[in-house]
Amino acid sequence: MELRHLRYFLAVAEELHFGRAAGRLQMAQPPLSQQIKQLEIELGVQLFARTRRKVSLTAAGQVLQQEAQQLLQQLEQAVSKTQQASRGELGRLAIAFVSSAMYSLLPDYLKQFREQYPHVEIVLHELSTQEQIQGLLDSRLDIGFMRPPVDHPTLQAKPVLQESLVVALPLGHRLASQPNLSIQELQGELFVLFPRAMATRLYDQIISLCHQGGFSPTVAQQAAQMQTILSLVTAEIGVAIVPESLQNLQRRGVCFIPFQETTPQNDSPV
Repeated sequence: MELRHLRYFLAVAEELHFGRAAGRLQMAQPPLSQQIKQLEIELGVQLFARTRRKVSLTAAGQVLQQEAQQLLQQLEQAVSKTQQASRGELGRLAIAFVSSAMYSLLPDYLKQFREQYPHVEIVLHELSTQEQIQGLLDSRLDIGFMRPPVDHPTLQAKPVLQESLVVALPLGHRLASQPNLSIQELQGELFVLFPRAMATRLYDQIISLCHQGGFSPTVAQQAAQMQTILSLVTAEIGVAIVPESLQNLQRRGVCFIPFQETTPQNDSPV
């Protein structure tokens, strides 16, 4: 049995007239009648009761009509889903991101993607840049929002955001009321910083900015996550130099002050 036989059968079952069914199928009536007869022989049942004046479905024909309709609907759904998958409209997308990306561009990207591709399952992973690179190389991730450098010949990176650096201070800090400050004014402060392996370029930019102010930062505490860094600033463990997008976090007990100097433009590639 071929799918075309089921389509021929359904046309006759719906029209209950071989002539009208043949016209609907854009074929002559005799070949259609022959195809239906072959289908009945193959199944070993009579599908239609025929008289000169009337064509009707037998009990077996009624069962086949119902089953054939469901089968063709499932086939159409399978074809549609296959085509959607080939266009990237269906399936699973594993996205990794550094924590600061969630405070800037990523929520809008996710919203737009969800609106355009509602049937794609999104799986999110908060990972460091190095962890993302390894996940992409292992094919566990499809895309990553990370901080440079992304040095691997098989990976493609595209900048999606550039932002300045600001200083995060406890609200009670002596500099907290200033509209802006010079990096030199942070000399002698204790710093909260993330490990260099987490984001090499950002780390080096922060150290370079401090050197520009004539000092090397004294690190009181390291933390891997930006939220933890801000919590430590709130607890007055130290100050922190962070990407300006962290201001969107609106953390209580901490304020963000821009620098008078032009800071390095911190890239977020994808």
